[in-house]
Amino acid sequence: MTDLATVTATAPGPRAVPRHGGGSDAPPRWRTPLLFCGPFAVLFLAMYVAPIIYAAVSSLFAVRRSGLGLAPPVKVFDPLGNYVQALGDKAFVASLGRVALFGVVQVPVMLALALGLALLIDSRSARGKGLFRLAGFLPYAVPGVSAALVWSFMYSPQSSPVNHLLRPLGLGIPFFDDGVVLWSVANIVTWSWTGYNMIIIYAALQSIPAEVLEAARMDGASALRIAWNIKIPAVRGAIVLTAVFSIIGSAQLFNEPTVLQPISGGAVPSTFTPIMSAQAAVAAGNYPYAAAQSVILAVLVGAVSLAFFTLTGRGAKA
Repeated sequence: MTDLATVTATAPGPRAVPRHGGGSDAPPRWRTPLLFCGPFAVLFLAMYVAPIIYAAVSSLFAVRRSGLGLAPPVKVFDPLGNYVQALGDKAFVASLGRVALFGVVQVPVMLALALGLALLIDSRSARGKGLFRLAGFLPYAVPGVSAALVWSFMYSPQSSPVNHLLRPLGLGIPFFDDGVVLWSVANIVTWSWTGYNMIIIYAALQSIPAEVLEAARMDGASALRIAWNIKIPAVRGAIVLTAVFSIIGSAQLFNEPTVLQPISGGAVPSTFTPIMSAQAAVAAGNYPYAAAQSVILAVLVGAVSLAFFTLTGRGAKA
């Protein structure tokens, strides 16, 4: 009979199971994240990084035409020529100032409206929240060009129902006067995007713990005090996010003034915004100059966004 101790000593022990990815036939661990990130990286490089690099390189060349215009235009390397021309172009500089004024006034007004609507819908006594959320978000669901077309009908001197109602009172709103047309455009943008920002802020309000709000009510805090001291500080990150998006969107202002341009009577020129100015340069066949204008706009927007993040970050730490 085989000795029990001998059998126990010679019996094979439990084999170590190789960890996932540790076997010789298993794929390396870096392949899985690469498979997931690869498509995004390719699209990001092709659709975002490559156009930026191409525009920056194109801006370093200038288009030269012969005096008689008989020879085809040629590109020559002139690193600063387009930038000097753009910064000396009064129409382009005016478009930058116009968009800056637009952002300084329109963005705070729009975000204040979005915050107010979000707080009203989030209030304890609000009824029909779903209906009001849908009604606030609905203008954003309308394409920007379609919304601008509808508002062009509202602004048109011949068909404006607003001025038609005011005419018996001897009043009228000059929507396309030089000092008013920018705010006519701002009204369209505010109408279209307030609901979008409201939804973002309202979603942030839902993350506030109910226990915190209930404790404040038990301490006797009014609804206004709760909104000012608890809700608004809690959604500060969402407000900063929507502000940055709005700043970038203001710099990209194009659809609304372009739609209003044919009926504006010259109040909306082809260089009304920086994007429209670059588009006019493209239409004229001067792609390097349009690229230089785009690079200048991108640098300014990046600087403003960075400064805004810095200021808001310091305010949060304080």
